Amino acid sequence: MLRGLVAAAVLAFSCAAAAQALHPLPAQPPGLAWPTRGWETAPLPPDVDRAAFDLAVTEAFAGVHPQLGETRAVVIIQDGRLVFERYADGYGADTRLNSWSMAKSVTQALVGAAVLQGRVAIDAPMGNPHWRASDRRASISWRHWLQMVDGLDYTETSANVAQAGNARMLFGEGRNDVVRWAAERPLIHDPGTHWNYSSAGVLLISDALTRAIITDPRDPIDRRNRMRAWMQSSLFAPIGMNPVVEFDPQGTFYGSSLVWASARDYAKFGYLYLRGGVWDGQRLLPEGWVDFARTSGPDPNEDVYGAGWWLTPASGLGRPDRSLITDNRMADAFSAQGHEGQIIVVVPSKDLVMVRLGLFHGGEESWNALGDWSTRLIGAFGDRPARH
Repeated sequence: MLRGLVAAAVLAFSCAAAAQALHPLPAQPPGLAWPTRGWETAPLPPDVDRAAFDLAVTEAFAGVHPQLGETRAVVIIQDGRLVFERYADGYGADTRLNSWSMAKSVTQALVGAAVLQGRVAIDAPMGNPHWRASDRRASISWRHWLQMVDGLDYTETSANVAQAGNARMLFGEGRNDVVRWAAERPLIHDPGTHWNYSSAGVLLISDALTRAIITDPRDPIDRRNRMRAWMQSSLFAPIGMNPVVEFDPQGTFYGSSLVWASARDYAKFGYLYLRGGVWDGQRLLPEGWVDFARTSGPDPNEDVYGAGWWLTPASGLGRPDRSLITDNRMADAFSAQGHEGQIIVVVPSKDLVMVRLGLFHGGEESWNALGDWSTRLIGAFGDRPARH
């Protein structure tokens, strides 16, 4: 049964990814230790454009670019080694910082781990106890939830912060039971047809995943503790990541936000995706799961989002939002992104992971500035030939 479920999932992921001719994911360099216990370090490679690199670093940490706000950490991994690391005063290699919405990418990984274990079938209905079997929302597949084409009536942000869906759910009327609040959103689009960025959908995924893993919780505390242990054994411990994951009063982890980890740990998470979901000879995510993450969904206007990860469309700026990386020569880049400028950027063609953690208070203009900065910083690094 388990093998059958995994085989079907792999086939589905592979077929979807093949249509987009994804750049191959580079293999681990021969003889290089995996960074489970810590990163091997190396100097900046000789092919780095030092003038462009030094300017970008100066802009980040000297506060000369007001739209970038405060950069607290930058970590860059290339060819499997830590080649650059810098922190603002008061922060360091062990400082845990808030993921904000980068947690959505972590949730996508946790669902992948459950698929690998045969606990979740990606094209089966996900469901929720708040919906009757006849409710059309109960028929929406895990795949569509992860691609954010579920069709629910939900608005993530608003000019009036108090009216923003995410604020109402996490800090307003939904704060004591975020899943119930999210489940009450009505369906307004046919599932699979309309992309809408949704923290509510990811919280429903978190709850469904918890129910798939913890089938007999004694109480919310037991539910939380056992789910935390499963996350640790299935994902975090194997890659040497040590995050703090927050849960709501019902014992549901906030899968859309509120993971706390160091910049080095976020780099490990990105590195797992750079290496195709395999870590030190152990497959942690199903074959094809990373390609599923970096393949755009079914809505024709959804060319900047895959499944839990943001994409860089080869056509340029992307729809409906501007892509983070603006250079078409890095169209293979995909990224986890969080509020106030948290990013993990994975670039297979450069065998590179870049993490930036910080704080800005702007909206689109700050994200545009961060995208321009990220493009210049990563663009200063040379390409790498495909390594299989």
